[in-house]
Amino acid sequence: MRLVKSFGHALRMVLHSKLRSWLTILGIVIGVGAVVAIMSLGTGMEQSINNQFGNLGGDQLTLTAGASRGMSSFGPGRFGGGGGATASSEEVVLDRSDLQVLKGISDIKYIDTRISGRADVSYLGEEGTISINGVDQKVWAHIQTSDVASGRLLDSADSNVVVIGGRLADGYFDDPIGINKMITIEGSAFRVVGVLDDTSTSVYMPISMAYQILEDSVRDQYDSIIVAVEDEEQIDATIEKIEKKLRMSRHVTEKEQDFTVTSNKAIIETRSEMLSSMSMFLTAIAAVSLLVGAVGIANTMFTSVLEKTKQIGIMKAIGARNRDILVMFLMNAMLIGLIGGILGVLLGMLLSGLVPTLLSGTPMGRGGSLVTMDSVVLALSVSMAVGIIAGLVPAIKASKLRPVDALRFE
Repeated sequence: MRLVKSFGHALRMVLHSKLRSWLTILGIVIGVGAVVAIMSLGTGMEQSINNQFGNLGGDQLTLTAGASRGMSSFGPGRFGGGGGATASSEEVVLDRSDLQVLKGISDIKYIDTRISGRADVSYLGEEGTISINGVDQKVWAHIQTSDVASGRLLDSADSNVVVIGGRLADGYFDDPIGINKMITIEGSAFRVVGVLDDTSTSVYMPISMAYQILEDSVRDQYDSIIVAVEDEEQIDATIEKIEKKLRMSRHVTEKEQDFTVTSNKAIIETRSEMLSSMSMFLTAIAAVSLLVGAVGIANTMFTSVLEKTKQIGIMKAIGARNRDILVMFLMNAMLIGLIGGILGVLLGMLLSGLVPTLLSGTPMGRGGSLVTMDSVVLALSVSMAVGIIAGLVPAIKASKLRPVDALRFE
């Protein structure tokens, strides 16, 4: 019963000092709102990136000509390999000899040779320039990870047919491109047999047709080779085997390595780590405002102790214990933190909905926002903890007042 009475006194203390309490609560609201908004933006960005890169396939490797140097936008320039190529005027390419080497590695499940480039496309009198990807249609269906919105993927017997990206089908031209529609690419007609469930404007066609469409392409030379491994858990060991055999085939040392093996799994992990670190950094900056709120709570509590010194003396004279006074003031501080936390969460939700709109076109805006229950619980817990910690010293001071001194206080 004493606990209920202490809570009642604490609530009346908040209500009876309205302006000072609400100014203090405002500091907590701003801090919690900023933290929730930034956490929701970070979660939205991370989910968006994971959705995009999740389609890469964690069991896949990409082999490209030339050795990566320095740092890429995902971290280290190389994933799963070391060394950089020495300077050379000779053009480095991937060709059938590299393909034969890969076919001799038992840890590899599928190999897809690809070439890519830009080409002009026309549909119902409208024209544009899109990305062309020539793939090995015999294995592409096994390696390709995007869902099919309609139609089918390429088949081994296909020739003048293509699979197109979702945005090319629905939003690139005024009229949508449906299944079995004809599009013209560099003067050649192709029938659409599939539409991917993505946001790309890419076109996928048999590599034999892509050699004819892309003028700069050389038959039996590839821009990249996509490899799917048998065991994703052994992907690092597979990378070492690939690099070792290719170095022997291409007659280069590790320092002279003129190719790059990129692990999609490593890209996904590194990107997620970068986003998590950025979100933590921004959250830490926003949390500084919570410290300002904590100072406000402490100031309010010290003022309340001074104002209510005589009332404390009266309560002690009629039987209130030190513990009762301590609990009452701690509950007062906790209520300030809790109310500020609830309003701050509501403000954070509002900001998390507005900020992506205001930042549309930027990486943070494109990712959207996602307010999770974990972030809400964390924000409320932190706001109450801040209130209790900030009010602890004033509460202890109030509980230790002697009744005689408190009654004499003016």
